[in-house]
Amino acid sequence: MSLAPKAAGPVVVLAVTWNSAALLPDFLAALPQGMAGVDYRLVVADNDSADDTVAVLRALAPDATVVQTGRNAGYAAGINAALAAAARWESGVRAAVVCNPDTRMRPGCGRTLLDALGEELPDGSRVGISVPVLYEADGATVSRTLRREPTVLRALAEAVIGNRRAGRFPALGELVTDPAAYTAATRADWATGALMALSAEVMAACGPWDEFYFLYSEETEFCLRARDRGFATRLAPAAAAVHEGGQSRVSPRLWTLLVLNRVRLHRRRHGAAAAAAFWAAVLLRETSRSVIGKAPSRAALRALVSPSRLRERPGPAPSAPRSATS
Repeated sequence: MSLAPKAAGPVVVLAVTWNSAALLPDFLAALPQGMAGVDYRLVVADNDSADDTVAVLRALAPDATVVQTGRNAGYAAGINAALAAAARWESGVRAAVVCNPDTRMRPGCGRTLLDALGEELPDGSRVGISVPVLYEADGATVSRTLRREPTVLRALAEAVIGNRRAGRFPALGELVTDPAAYTAATRADWATGALMALSAEVMAACGPWDEFYFLYSEETEFCLRARDRGFATRLAPAAAAVHEGGQSRVSPRLWTLLVLNRVRLHRRRHGAAAAAAFWAAVLLRETSRSVIGKAPSRAALRALVSPSRLRERPGPAPSAPRSATS
């Protein structure tokens, strides 16, 4: 299979921080081995941290480019700010590796992700987004990070039998649960955005990340938009990293934001009629979880039945794990 030509310039490793001072030492310590063999530059977009995040960056990564957004702008806005800073380099960038600061690359992870970009697939698309196998904080448990496109049927099946049981059947589940999928070069409709490599080609074709989504669904939207333009998201099984926050408990506020953004994304991609059916399926799921005492679902349920909450643009929220699925 042919490979797409590689763009000139270095690779940009970008991270978005918000009160991330405690996370940065381990993240930065893992970078040299994680990106071994790659000419890269680190760019960090800080969303107005109130702690010592910027001071820690200056001390531990003096060569990094630090972009201070001046506000809690959201994950997509932070990515866009970092990419805009990188775009001003004379040589441009060859690719980008987008990281959460609570990820820890294992040796060779970055180069393996980058080598996976550009491959032409049988349907004529190219790999524009590559993702690693992510392990939970224990370093041994594989996190289920691959996803299928959200549909009404999948939302309904997950409401009735749960996302992990539904995930065993491709037509019924969004979550890819088959362990074998995480040992092969598995193609997905999208993947959680804690760590992913983007080719120069996919960034040029897709443009900026959608800042409508303050947190959650921004990586879903980007991966689906890339797929619409002929670029695939695919797992690079030889690349690995630990995601410290991958299984963190999700607060009612964050779960509400996740649920609302799923409905908003479906409406923006499929229109009002399809969105109404998707909303009903999500409503059923959150209702059933509320009945058994799930506080996050009770909060989400209240928001789902509020037209004003569904219409409003997502606003600032605390930082959160990128892989919340519970």
